[in-house]
Amino acid sequence: MTPTILPRDQHPISRRMLSENALKVLYRLNQAGFEAYLVGGCVRDSLLGQVPKDFDVATSATPEQVRHVFRNARMIGRRFRIVHVRFGREIIEVTTFRGGHDTEMAERHSQQSEEGLLLRDNVWGSVDEDALRRDFTVNALYYSVRDFAIHDWTGGLEDLEHRVLRLIGDPDLRYREDPVRMLRAVRFASKLDFTLAPETESPLADCAPLLLQIPPARLFEEVLKLFLSGHALSTFQGLRRYGLFAMLFPGTEESFAQLSWAEKMVEQALINTDERIRADKPVTPAFLYAALLWPATVAQTAQLIDEGIPPVPAAQQASQQVLNRQLQHTSIPKRFSLPMREIWDMQLMLPRRRGKRPYQTLAHQRFRAAYDFLLLRESAGEIASGLGLWWTRFQEASETQQREMVQKVEQGQDDLVGDDDTPESMPMPSRKPRRRRRRRAPRDGQE
Repeated sequence: MTPTILPRDQHPISRRMLSENALKVLYRLNQAGFEAYLVGGCVRDSLLGQVPKDFDVATSATPEQVRHVFRNARMIGRRFRIVHVRFGREIIEVTTFRGGHDTEMAERHSQQSEEGLLLRDNVWGSVDEDALRRDFTVNALYYSVRDFAIHDWTGGLEDLEHRVLRLIGDPDLRYREDPVRMLRAVRFASKLDFTLAPETESPLADCAPLLLQIPPARLFEEVLKLFLSGHALSTFQGLRRYGLFAMLFPGTEESFAQLSWAEKMVEQALINTDERIRADKPVTPAFLYAALLWPATVAQTAQLIDEGIPPVPAAQQASQQVLNRQLQHTSIPKRFSLPMREIWDMQLMLPRRRGKRPYQTLAHQRFRAAYDFLLLRESAGEIASGLGLWWTRFQEASETQQREMVQKVEQGQDDLVGDDDTPESMPMPSRKPRRRRRRRAPRDGQE
């Protein structure tokens, strides 16, 4: 198979644009007698004038041979065995050229389910076979430090020029081999502002249920890639267009038909996420998941109340039921699910603005996230505006001004939002304070 070769004087990639550590890996593998190329997103993004975040290397060396060349290497993965070569905080991912599945080696080193899902794929091959095993043509461009040329076996250069995302091989077969490729198709199309090739796009809706075969832990990582890449809103719209979002967040998808504000809230949360990423501000998966699952929680709470369960137990049961259902689709590590639940719980605390409660709420470690979440709910129209402005002013006020604000609430003179005991001011029903029983004085003769 003969590649299209783009010589150095016909492309913009220079070694100054590339990771010094990635170049070290290429040179040392070449010196050890192996073929080695930069491949994937780093080549694609460099050709598009973007700064690559990660650098991947493909080589003829097996994982064991790579480890022999680099003492700072670690082999990972069962399904796909790869090697991480660590240079301080930077990790260069090295993969061995993969071969086709129609060889004797494939029978021993690959495994597929009855539905066609690849369970193991450690079949080694040549560089041209490796190109055909990659997902999209624009991700199958190989940069060599031997001739500084770009090697293209799949027509990726032409698709890059026309801004088309095209799956390599038969799309239906490739999606069945790894359904996550559907998520990658939507993510790359949104990130790069590319158009999906018709044959790549057409099977998506029919193949969407294949995502249910993927382990929840892997889909959690994919969700972070989908929504923390700086193009969350357009990615979300693409996922919904092809029925993929419902496979990841079924409860949330169902809530869109029940709650008029639900879709707007999720979209605004994703807009805010994109803005924070562009501003280089931190984004936590706990807040993202809190926003994505909140509509499902509210809808489930209403259903339980209709069934006769009191509001507070209904809210508690609903949040647990929604979380349990979600864990069947995408896992959520406790380091994120616990803060997510705290953000939800604080939506009950924010309307309570009498006595010492506002000061206790303000001192809570999740206050800022809960406050942002409250503003999000108001902007989507789930609850009336006013409470968010009150908390905005309360944070900025002096101690004297804060006491005056609390006194106005207690006297029913708050002009921003209704009395904090009225249903309109409460995001969800709150627990009534338990009456303390008076201790009866002992009767004569009793002690």
